[in-house]
Amino acid sequence: MNKLTLLRSSIPLRRLPYQSLLALNQRNLHTPPLQSSCSSTSSNPPLSFPCIDKLNSRTLELDSGPEPSYDKIVTGYETFNHPHPFLLDHGGILPNIDIAYETWGTLNEKKDNAILIHTGLSASSHAKSHAKNTKPGWWEEFIGPGSHIDTNKFFVICTNVIGGCYGSTGPSSVDPADGEKYATRFPIITIFDMVRAQFKLLDHLGIEKLHASVGSSMGGMQSIAAANLFPERVKRLISISACARSHPYSIALRHTQRQVLMADPNWNKGFYYKGIPPHVGMKLAREIATISYRSGPEWELRFGRKRANENQSPALCPDFLIETYLDHQGERFCLQYDPNSLLYISKAMDMFDMSSSETAKLLKQRENNMTKVEQIMSQCGEEVNAQMVAETCRSVIGTQSALEGKDQTKTLTTLSPDPATQDLVQGMKNIKMPALVLGVQSDILFPVWQQKEIAECLRASGNKRVTYYELDAMFGHDTFLIDRVSVGGAIKGHLELLEE
Repeated sequence: MNKLTLLRSSIPLRRLPYQSLLALNQRNLHTPPLQSSCSSTSSNPPLSFPCIDKLNSRTLELDSGPEPSYDKIVTGYETFNHPHPFLLDHGGILPNIDIAYETWGTLNEKKDNAILIHTGLSASSHAKSHAKNTKPGWWEEFIGPGSHIDTNKFFVICTNVIGGCYGSTGPSSVDPADGEKYATRFPIITIFDMVRAQFKLLDHLGIEKLHASVGSSMGGMQSIAAANLFPERVKRLISISACARSHPYSIALRHTQRQVLMADPNWNKGFYYKGIPPHVGMKLAREIATISYRSGPEWELRFGRKRANENQSPALCPDFLIETYLDHQGERFCLQYDPNSLLYISKAMDMFDMSSSETAKLLKQRENNMTKVEQIMSQCGEEVNAQMVAETCRSVIGTQSALEGKDQTKTLTTLSPDPATQDLVQGMKNIKMPALVLGVQSDILFPVWQQKEIAECLRASGNKRVTYYELDAMFGHDTFLIDRVSVGGAIKGHLELLEE
């Protein structure tokens, strides 16, 4: 073990002076030893690395400035506060939760024209521009008067999920117990936790039943979860480019992104909020993700084998157009989203599984942990004091890591396809409302066979009103953001389906 390893294992990085940490990073990670002396005697000059120089320059800039305030990146949202302890599937308890949300259209007198739009991994509540925030939303062209999601007819709601960083409670939020940001003291969350939080907002708005639950990508997972958890409160279901259970390929991609991010020394086990954020790890994680969001055929037409500058010698920094595209995507994202939120939410996606055995296991955990909430409420009484509730949460839950003191060995079994499929069918049996399932042939992150799995399991579980569309689009997973005609048309048709 070298001196640097000993130093890192014995002293938390967040306690090192920033300049010292930067010097360590540069000396051990970026600067080749004896470069100046070698270059004078080498048969060839050393290559230049402007891409690395740029990362080092940004590290210096971040060292002298404040850490990004992610909840200020998106503006114009409303905030709902649920002031009571919020139990999570894996036993964590949040003393209270904030939900950032935005709305469009008007809620009618019966309050039965509401549509809840669920977001993908890193999206905010800003799906559409409005008076309080005139910037185009992430689904700008799909929502509006007379549009695919018609705000002349429907009251549209979009939230930032818990675990996020755009106004809802997440790792970058302040823990009322001690006034410090949660960081990785934030408990593990699930897709079902996100949905339960959203329905707390619906309760607050007085909405007993949604006209539709609509989501793409991770939003599709939420939409399916909502229809399963609250079947009596969801009239229609739309799932686009999602899955009923995460499969190894997508889990592997997200795992790789997390590993790259956590390998950035500035991540510091999640405690970077008073120092330099892990912008290098975030940049690389986003580049990996972008590869899975689009398709090879699109990139063949868009980039081919073209280089950014055909007249220059090849370089190890971004050189081909596709490399410069990925580099740009990483650059624009790395300071726009909280790294810890990426870790928690992507892990929630990995764990998503609608199989009956898995949902039953989570339900049993919740039942066992409900006594913790009851204990907290009995100790706090009717008084809603955030700090008191938070401190009581800590005394009830304890400070032990979720993995400490548990047997982590597990017997591995290989299930044949039939029992696993029947398990999934059983898990979907609550979903009886009209359902639209949409897939894209060029999607490699959530392939069409996973969309067929959703539709076929719904039908096998007894749902007689399942519509399945498969699009021959070239934009890969991001088709749901781009193809207004096909995706938008299918959504509009299902939302405005006449009553049977």
